[in-house]
Amino acid sequence: MKGEIHEDVALRDRAPVFRGREEAGELLGRFLAGFPGLDDPLACPIPSGGVPIGIAVARALGCPVRAVIVRKVQVPGNTESGFGAVAWDGRVFLNEALLDGLGLSPAQVEAAVGKAKRSVRERVERFGPGAGPAPGFGGRSCILLDDGLASGFTMAAACGALRPLGPKRIIVAVPTGSLAAVRRVALVADEVICLNIRTGPCFAVADAYEEWYDIADGDAARMLRGGGTVDR
Repeated sequence: MKGEIHEDVALRDRAPVFRGREEAGELLGRFLAGFPGLDDPLACPIPSGGVPIGIAVARALGCPVRAVIVRKVQVPGNTESGFGAVAWDGRVFLNEALLDGLGLSPAQVEAAVGKAKRSVRERVERFGPGAGPAPGFGGRSCILLDDGLASGFTMAAACGALRPLGPKRIIVAVPTGSLAAVRRVALVADEVICLNIRTGPCFAVADAYEEWYDIADGDAARMLRGGGTVDR
C-alpha cells in the first residue's frame, strides 16, 4: 500500500510559512474542507504540538476531536532524536535500521522503551478516555494531525496502531514536513496531506513557523476541553 501525497505546490521549500500553529491549522482545515470522500471524519491530533492544529481542523470540518498518544523512544542522552515510538495501546515500533547503527546495549534499549511507555500511560490518563485504546475509530475517516513531520517515524507508528481498529481511511495531515518523512508516512497511510514540503538537507519543523514555542501537556489538555468537541 502506498498513499497519495498532496501538497500546496506554491509552498514547496518555503520557510517560514505560517505565523503560528493556529494559522497553520486553519489553512490545513480549509484544504481538508475541499477534500473528497471524508466520511464521518474524526480529527486525531498527537499532543502536544498537534492539538491546536487538530482543533482548527475540527472546526473547519465540524467534526469531533480525539487525541491519540504516541511517544518517541529517545536515544539516550539526546532528547531530540529517537529510534522508535510507543503508541497509546502500548505497542512498540522500533526503527531497526537506525537502531542497528546506534550501538546501544539491550539494557539501554529496554530502559528507553520503558521510559516511553511510562510517558504514554501518564499522557493517556492526562488527556482522558478519548486518548486511550477506546472504540470509535471503526468505519471513520480518521485524520492524524501534528504540527510537522521531521523523520515521520512517530506518525508512521500512529498509523500502525490505528489500522487494526478498522478506520475507513487513515489520512495524515500536517502543515509542514520533510520530503523523506512524507514519503515514509505515505507507505502506511491512505493519504498524506502536507502543505509545505521541504526538500533541503536540513529540516526542522520550527523553521516553518514565525512563532514557535513548546506546548505543555496541561495546556494542550485544556485546549481540547475548551476548543473542540471531544469524541468519546
